Amino acid sequence: MQQGVPRTVVALGFVSLCMDTSSELIHSLLPVFLVAGLGASPLVLGLIEGAAEGVASVMRVFSGALSDRSGRRKPLILCGYALAALSKPLFPLAGSAATVFAARATDRLGKGIRGAPRDALVADVTPQASRGAAYGLRQALDTVGAVLGPALAIALMYLLANDVRAVFWVATVPALLAVAVLVVFVREPAAPRPRAALQRFTFAWLRPGTVPPGCRAVIALAALLAFARVAEAFVLLRASELGLAAALVPLVLIVMNVAYALSAWPAGAYSDRFGRKPVLACGLGLLLLADLLLARAADPWTALLGAMVWGLHLGATQGLLAALLADRAPADARGAAFGWLHLGTGLATVLAGALGGWLWTRFGAGAAYAAGAVCAALALALLGVLPGRDAALAPR
Repeated sequence: MQQGVPRTVVALGFVSLCMDTSSELIHSLLPVFLVAGLGASPLVLGLIEGAAEGVASVMRVFSGALSDRSGRRKPLILCGYALAALSKPLFPLAGSAATVFAARATDRLGKGIRGAPRDALVADVTPQASRGAAYGLRQALDTVGAVLGPALAIALMYLLANDVRAVFWVATVPALLAVAVLVVFVREPAAPRPRAALQRFTFAWLRPGTVPPGCRAVIALAALLAFARVAEAFVLLRASELGLAAALVPLVLIVMNVAYALSAWPAGAYSDRFGRKPVLACGLGLLLLADLLLARAADPWTALLGAMVWGLHLGATQGLLAALLADRAPADARGAAFGWLHLGTGLATVLAGALGGWLWTRFGAGAAYAAGAVCAALALALLGVLPGRDAALAPR
């Protein structure tokens, strides 16, 4: 029988919602602040974003493995969210691009530290029969923050007479609230795992070739799927290219994230009942459809439809990949497994963005979305031969 989502997972979802609201409040205005306010070049903006994401990617594997070795997840999760909260006041205080870089690096360092232990904790406290719903709910609440952040940025810019620094100060409030919710409401399992056994297993995990085959296949599938999104960063550009008014371009992100938020929890719950693979296959089919719509779109409204389908695809895949990995990873190596998952998908996303930009510039939008469709088809084929039984269909 399927059980409910644990309160700790709900609390983690609200922590993600608050922190994502804060981050998106800042991130949606940061390019304008850097270029127009501080006089930085677009090149500097790109270097700051790339370096910040690089810091996060490096930390993901190490923090996950450390949470396995120590047998504790919450201290690392708290450290990650606290670092992110402490970075927020640096943005309104920034007088140069160097300060912004320090703030972004601190923020992304916190994200890198918290990601793998947080996802491992969801698996630790959730019965296998409810993991799809648990990961889906946490992802849905995170995505609500991604909708609220830009929407609040627009409203606050109007209310505060376009004072970007004042908006950045407001962004510190939800960040501090996220830390408070984490401290008060997030609980680890009552019985900690033995530390010595964890150390032996973790060191073995970090040697090449010792990752269980089922986990390696899921990580490869997640990385290939991330690479298949070669043109995700250019959905806004596609809508603008097709004639969507500049003032309405943020609507593309809102449509995508609303579809994402509304579909993530139901998709996870369906995977608990019918299995991970069928729902993931539907998600990959939605990505193929979104690529087709965006490649063939002749007006901005078709592009908006493509963005909505893209959001549905995210809802049907992101949380499920985490649940699929949690089903297969040994309990004393979940942190390391999620670290490798985050690292693999992060690197694939960077490469996909570069490839998508080159294809778009060289051959046009159709080529970029066609490449994405090909990679999505390959991911669907890999899903079909994924080794191991679908744990969601195991007897309960």
